[in-house]
Amino acid sequence: MAIDYARLMARPFPDVVQSYGVKDTILYALGLGLGQDPLDPAQLRHVYEEGLVALPTMAVVLAGPGFWLREPDTGVDWPKVLHGEQGLTLHRPLPVEGKVIGRLRIDEIVDKGEGRGALMYTTREVLDAASGDLLCSITSTSFLRGDGGFGGPTGPIRQPHAVPETPPDAHFDWSLGRHAALLYRLNGDWNPVHADPKVATQAGFAQPILHGLASYGVAGWSLANLLCGGDASRITRLDLRFTSPVYPGEALRTEAWRLESGAAAFRVRVPARDVTVLNNGRVEFSA
Repeated sequence: MAIDYARLMARPFPDVVQSYGVKDTILYALGLGLGQDPLDPAQLRHVYEEGLVALPTMAVVLAGPGFWLREPDTGVDWPKVLHGEQGLTLHRPLPVEGKVIGRLRIDEIVDKGEGRGALMYTTREVLDAASGDLLCSITSTSFLRGDGGFGGPTGPIRQPHAVPETPPDAHFDWSLGRHAALLYRLNGDWNPVHADPKVATQAGFAQPILHGLASYGVAGWSLANLLCGGDASRITRLDLRFTSPVYPGEALRTEAWRLESGAAAFRVRVPARDVTVLNNGRVEFSA
């Protein structure tokens, strides 16, 4: 079944309502490895209920629609879908607990041609259920590898943020335990490729891989330490492109280049394998 462009663009998405509490906020931070040094005040404020502060990147796991692309009515060859890009804009700080509403829309589907796949751009807005205030806007690009040639528009294609070719201005190293994917999946992504060695092998990986959104969260935490004095709540925007899988237990090195005031370019590497796993990053933060 091929993609029906008009039908898919008009696909309705019901609101997703989610309640979450202090335990969920702490669990998210623990899943990114915070708390490794329980004497570090910058880590403790995200994993201890007294004075708790939600990490801004927790927004990406709130009020999501799940893997809806596997539904038959989409026409998408879902086993060939890859998560290509992720963006987040914070309009106000995330509460440490509450009820939120997620509203998803498809912005565009770009047909790259037969055998070349397609790109789907979506936006999810997360609102505070009590006040109706918009908390954040979450953008995502999905690479539909098996769905090119359906007769849709051929552009425009969003261009990634440029990363300078000069040496980075600073870097920050962060390691996750080998159990990291087993812990992070408790945020709601139960894909067995992150837990079951047999499934991971069938998917072409040497072992279960870390969630892309976990490495995304590590990038946010690392940039907070590089640029914001460890105050993650200062981050207001975080965009990047996924370029290679991460294995639990690997050390991640976030490299940053300072741009205009309140902004930086970045990428994330696994030095042990000399592989860039996140690229074309841009972060914005308050003074």
